[in-house]
Amino acid sequence: MEYLAYIVITFTAIQLVVAFVNFVFKQNMKATNTKKSLVSVLVPARNEEDNILKLLKDLSVQDYYNYEVLVFDDQSTDRTAELVADFIKKNKKVRLIASKGLPNGWLGKNNACHSLAMEAKGDYLLFLDADVRIKHNIIGRTVSFARKENIDLVSIFPKQVIKSWGEYATVPIINYILITLLPLILVRKIGLSSIAAANGQYMFFDAKHYMRLLPHEAMKAEKVEDIKIARYYKKDKLKVACLSNQKDIKCRMYASYNDSLNGFSKNVTTYFGGSTVGAILFWMITTLGFIPILLVYGTKWLAVYIAAVLLIRILVTLISNQSASKNIIYILAQQISLGVIILKSIENRLKKEHIWKGRNVLQ
Repeated sequence: MEYLAYIVITFTAIQLVVAFVNFVFKQNMKATNTKKSLVSVLVPARNEEDNILKLLKDLSVQDYYNYEVLVFDDQSTDRTAELVADFIKKNKKVRLIASKGLPNGWLGKNNACHSLAMEAKGDYLLFLDADVRIKHNIIGRTVSFARKENIDLVSIFPKQVIKSWGEYATVPIINYILITLLPLILVRKIGLSSIAAANGQYMFFDAKHYMRLLPHEAMKAEKVEDIKIARYYKKDKLKVACLSNQKDIKCRMYASYNDSLNGFSKNVTTYFGGSTVGAILFWMITTLGFIPILLVYGTKWLAVYIAAVLLIRILVTLISNQSASKNIIYILAQQISLGVIILKSIENRLKKEHIWKGRNVLQ
């Protein structure tokens, strides 16, 4: 039991240090008067009638004027294509591309992104999910940051909009994992491909390297293509940056508890290098770690341990622009939900079935 207590203390200390590093070394993007290169904004959309117009309107008021928008209608069964077509009548910067069907061996989003890139004309390619909301200067700031730091791939974790109890019990989990296990500044500073992270909701590529590597084609069957692409780029000695504290980009990922469970179980093990064992060990240490601390060291050191856990959560929420008080209130619910997500991920893999937007992504 004493060895278990040592493991818990060591792991918690590592989490605290990593979270503190991410808090201190925030990466900020500032717009500068740089050459206005053409940016192709590429939006894969499947059944996004509730979101697509909001994003297009956000794009239409960007300070950065030299851009085009391409929307790929991925065989939507709702009014996505119709809404985009109507918007195009008022805004000639937007083009609509219709899917010709999903090729064998491809997952839907990867095919959509690749197809969009093949139609793009820009010096930079910005892939945005349809449910992302952006403010007026995010494109210009990203271009400036990429140029100044010589970045070949910039990815941003948006501020997550959370409204329901089910979202509070699930959505903050991913940032908690990411920000306590990976110092994001090292993604940019260290060339190792194992130190990589990215978020497919916002990925900004230098077009010349994208066209050389064709990352979405290379990862055509990967259900979590974003992190794999970041590693792929770093293996090619390209520079990657991953940011998490930009207030002018936000997203409401899921609208219910069940949607969150289904969405996160699709990719949870990727945050642990694809290891289910790693995910389980993380859950056990962060959920049950108080037991060996209490049994070996008593209540005094248990109080110190709990204080460290709360400090970690506070740092994560500050970095993520979330509510610290609500995340603390929902700690137990989040830990239980993480266990459910891991179990659901295992179940889906055993069944070789995970339905996402009407398609089985595990076939």
